[in-house]
Amino acid sequence: MKAQQPVPTPPEAPITRFRRSADIDWHWLEQRDDPQVAAFLEAANHECDDWFEPLKPLIESLYQGHLARRELAVSGLRTPLERYTYWSETAADADYPVWWRHPNDHAERPECLLDLEALAGERHFLELGDLAISPAEDRLAWTEDSRGDEYFDLYLRALPGGEPRLVLEGIGPELTWAEDDRTLLFTRYDATQRPASVWRLDIHGGEPMMLFEERDVEFWVGLGKTRSRTWLVLESASKDTSECHLIPAAAPHTRPRCVRPRETGVEYALEHRPGYFYVLHNRQATHFRLDVAEEDSPERWRALIAHRHDQTLEGVDAFAWGLVITERDHDQAQVQLRIVSFDANHAISDDRRLPLPEAPCSVALGDMPDFATHRLRLREESFTLPPRWIEHDLDGDTRRLLKAQPVHGDLAPEQLACRRLWATAHDGERIPVSVVARADLLGAKALPTLLYGYGAYGEVLDPWFSIARLELLSRGAAFAVAHVRGGGDRGEPWYLAGKLEHKANSFRDFLAARQALVEAGLADERRIAAYGASAGGLLVGASLNLDPGAFCAAVLDVPFVDVLRTMENPDLPLTTAEYTEWGNPDEPAARGRIRDYSPLDNLSDRPYPALFLQGSWHDSRVPYWEPAKLYARLNELRAARLAAGGHDPAEGRPILLHSDMSSGHGGASGRFKAWKDNARQDAFLLWALGLAESRD
Repeated sequence: MKAQQPVPTPPEAPITRFRRSADIDWHWLEQRDDPQVAAFLEAANHECDDWFEPLKPLIESLYQGHLARRELAVSGLRTPLERYTYWSETAADADYPVWWRHPNDHAERPECLLDLEALAGERHFLELGDLAISPAEDRLAWTEDSRGDEYFDLYLRALPGGEPRLVLEGIGPELTWAEDDRTLLFTRYDATQRPASVWRLDIHGGEPMMLFEERDVEFWVGLGKTRSRTWLVLESASKDTSECHLIPAAAPHTRPRCVRPRETGVEYALEHRPGYFYVLHNRQATHFRLDVAEEDSPERWRALIAHRHDQTLEGVDAFAWGLVITERDHDQAQVQLRIVSFDANHAISDDRRLPLPEAPCSVALGDMPDFATHRLRLREESFTLPPRWIEHDLDGDTRRLLKAQPVHGDLAPEQLACRRLWATAHDGERIPVSVVARADLLGAKALPTLLYGYGAYGEVLDPWFSIARLELLSRGAAFAVAHVRGGGDRGEPWYLAGKLEHKANSFRDFLAARQALVEAGLADERRIAAYGASAGGLLVGASLNLDPGAFCAAVLDVPFVDVLRTMENPDLPLTTAEYTEWGNPDEPAARGRIRDYSPLDNLSDRPYPALFLQGSWHDSRVPYWEPAKLYARLNELRAARLAAGGHDPAEGRPILLHSDMSSGHGGASGRFKAWKDNARQDAFLLWALGLAESRD
């Protein structure tokens, strides 16, 4: 028999005490320096804590259950460089890892490179940006963010045994060593926190010097080095256009050379093998094609792998012997790795695909700095397969298991089952929907279901395993993913069909996925909750405005919901770089489209489901005030309904806000606090799905 679940008392929101009659839109919450802003957020936090009080035993049970299922002491894969082998270890009681190395001949004891747990100390937040070993392996450079605002500080340490030295503050996260063993490259932000310039630093002295500056506010700069260690690559890119510049890695004072000037709508990326550059681009090739160029004339491209209509080329990795190409099948929404080898005349001598462990699944190359290796490291996982690392020997075509994530507890991965559905959208398009649940329940009855969505920037939601998710699945819930347009799950056209003037497709696809789960008999129509984070919060928020009754609850984590006002403010981080994703509101047509779906601009007086909104005080991507304004305005709409009619069909459905005052866009940096936050979120979902006290 199903146990009675606790029913938290609906709180009285603090909107009355903090309302300002002259600002009905609550824009005053954007004034970070106003002490009433922090007071408002703290009041909402107290209200949230009070509501969760009856669920504390469940939160603790979820948290302890997560710990019991997980191997807490973790050791990373060992990666050999020329002189040393490197790896990380996280102790069972530690929030952060420690990086180690030992000589390849094991002539000396292991050396501690960086103890992030010790560095964290009593700090509320610590995030590692990048970690870079010098070519001679005698210096360590790293960037760290100690606030959560994504401004990083650069540290250097001589190896072995040197003391850490703070070199620069407030830079970007990326680091790359030149091959002269004394020059370090990094990025800096402009006033809107846009990575706008690349700098070089001589670690033996002198002031940093700017190598490259991008003046177009829609473009971000990035930097890297080819696996061959021959070239430094500076990339300047918007959401749909890119341009690459080259510097010899051994001569970092050389002026950057532009490969090809940018063409609007053309994206390209470079890889290198001695004598050749490989160019992955979409010039007259919507799904991307691969060209090759002579090393001394990288601007002259000739075809190597032609454009295809059923596959999108997503990436290329070069090795001494050839290429690993990442491609995606449109019909199956499945990624694959393709091996292309060359003979002495640069003719293709081998062209094959690596086997998949199952489908659908995720597969990707691991960290392999060795340019000559024939042993590929692959990371594989799915909704039912925990992450594992495989060594695939190309010479013998054999596979060897290097490491697999262990899973403990009462629900083993083999007790799970996954299904792939195809929803029919409003315009007839087929939308992939993935669902995972306990094998004994999936298909046996309609289950309480959590529907997850993102669908922006061409990001792909390939299957991933989650130990935390097992706490929901063990209690009888199903977890589903809507692979909506705007993401990249079916290639580049899938992304294009859900951005700019086509953005509304994403929201309609999400609702179509929800309906497909119901019609297939997999999801209980009355017990479907939604989850979206960041741009996924926009997806869920807009879907709720279209049909507030479609879901019994929703979690919106650092949600991008004040789209129009944000895009109208070019001084905010990300805004100008996002014009090619959402549109520039200075253009009337674009402004109208954004206005028509921006969640905060389209709230209705209809009852909304139970909502748990989460924000972060130091978030520079989606400011804390976006979920805060959504919380305030929805509670005001509810209060107005009650005042008008005295009855609320949504009675007992809270609208809660929790703001983390010590973190940024990614939430808590320490793993234990992150797991605790996840347990609270899952407790809310289980309560909303009617599973707070049941494991049936």
